[in-house]
Amino acid sequence: MAKRIVVDPITRIEGHLRIDCEVDNGKVTNAWSSGQMWRGIELILQGRDPRDAWLFTQRICGVCTTVHAITSVRAVENALNLEVPLNAQYIRNMIIAAHGIFDHIVHFYHLSALDWVDIVSSLKGSPKAAAALAQSLSPWPGNSEQQLKAVQEKLKGFVASGQLGVFASGYWGHPAMKLSPEVNLLAVNHYFQALDYQRRINKVVAILGSKTPHIQNLAVGGVANPINPDSQSTLSLEQLFHVKTLIDEIGDFVKNVYMVDVAAVGAFYADWTAYGAGVKNYLSVPDLPLDSKGTVFALPGGYIADGDVAAFKPIKSFHDEGFRDGVKEGIKHSWYKGDWDRHPWEEETVPQHTEFQDKGKYSWVKSPTYYGKPAQVGPLANVLAMYAAGHGPTKSHADRLLEMVSGLAGSKVGLSALHSTIGRHAARAVRCGVLHEALAGQWQALVDNIGKGDYATFNQPVFPKGEQRGVGFHEAPRGVLSHWIVIQDGKIKNYQCVVPSTWNAGPRNSSDAMGPYEASLVGNPIADPEKPLEVLRTVHSFDPCLACAIHLLDPESREVVRIRTRV
Repeated sequence: MAKRIVVDPITRIEGHLRIDCEVDNGKVTNAWSSGQMWRGIELILQGRDPRDAWLFTQRICGVCTTVHAITSVRAVENALNLEVPLNAQYIRNMIIAAHGIFDHIVHFYHLSALDWVDIVSSLKGSPKAAAALAQSLSPWPGNSEQQLKAVQEKLKGFVASGQLGVFASGYWGHPAMKLSPEVNLLAVNHYFQALDYQRRINKVVAILGSKTPHIQNLAVGGVANPINPDSQSTLSLEQLFHVKTLIDEIGDFVKNVYMVDVAAVGAFYADWTAYGAGVKNYLSVPDLPLDSKGTVFALPGGYIADGDVAAFKPIKSFHDEGFRDGVKEGIKHSWYKGDWDRHPWEEETVPQHTEFQDKGKYSWVKSPTYYGKPAQVGPLANVLAMYAAGHGPTKSHADRLLEMVSGLAGSKVGLSALHSTIGRHAARAVRCGVLHEALAGQWQALVDNIGKGDYATFNQPVFPKGEQRGVGFHEAPRGVLSHWIVIQDGKIKNYQCVVPSTWNAGPRNSSDAMGPYEASLVGNPIADPEKPLEVLRTVHSFDPCLACAIHLLDPESREVVRIRTRV
């Protein structure tokens, strides 16, 4: 007899997500993904100046901040057919790449690794044996026996105090945990080290964006970073070379720690390449534009139907008609008034809440489709698209990681293994390596362009009378992000955000086809229904951000919460 599991909320994500599963004979047979808050940003923006939209939209989330800001200005620029100076493109691209590296490191180590790593088991590990294992895997200098002993002592201190701190609420000792005590010890060591390295790369965002989170340097038409090599009050060569130092520092960690750890987890949990594929229609978009018009990109993107990499269809520019015409959202199973499928420019956002209805409405998240079908977005979609496009750095990093996994697993592991729960982690690590190379390339491109005497960073936008429509897209850390704007006489008439976690977390669509979270859970093993670790593994592999997919607005501006601080 089927048993119903409800995990509410899913933790170690951004926002409020509820997952319902039916489990029969130790496997998930049905699933529902439900966003538990309403996003009202669309209503907040109506009637405002389009040049201000990016300041509001990046407040959708406290994690995905730069991505909404950049996508918003791109939407307005697209509507106006406004070109962006090369220096502004390079600066934006560097923020994009640095934020992506930061986000991917945080996701693996601090949000999802604990689904695979048994923290308590690491207390039994031999630091000497763990150090020897680490040295056989990579030349990373932070894996010495002395370092591992110190980490183990730190954990013992947590246990002796009766508190595990950030490690307090894990399914330690769960039968689905497979790593040896030594591998677990190595992972805990890298967990702590990742705290430092994600901070270092995030400094790049802060330097170029003036602060983080919520960067302050963007403008419709470019960036607000004045360039003068001779002035310390502008983006100077001294600042740029400090940025270069930070870029160089992070490279060794990405190559010899992050990618190696993901390869090790993939090899030890090779059985998880058979679980979690779900929707195999993959959508990604090109990014890091290399010209002022958004027609040439450092990173390709496109659409892959039914997992057939050979059938890859590229998306070529910011004005790509195929992407523009292919996106719709439906609300048959979402808590909004009506039952429709509409293009984002034609949507409305009118909330209408009901009870949770298995066959009716059960989520605040809408259901996006690409030419009528659900699509999975994220690093897996992006890496498969770039691989299919013949992108050199992607092929190099992907082949290296798969070779490491094959060596550790003792059998050949190919690209098809990425269609899985563990494959999404592998793809994210590959993308992190690609982003690091791209970040270094964008830095060099900016310095070279400044060296030619080009200091331009901004083109003034002009808003004509009448209506203009635009779409801005960006391959964010969690996948395709698009903002859709309708401008009437210089003011925002309509605004819609179709975000990565809307694509992935969406409920069933108008044809009752499952969304990617839901479809990926069907067939997953469940060793203990009272401790559904396997559900967390697959959902976390998408890196959910429900704050982006849904958001709350109080139209009466009443006090929601009061916080008291003490000095």
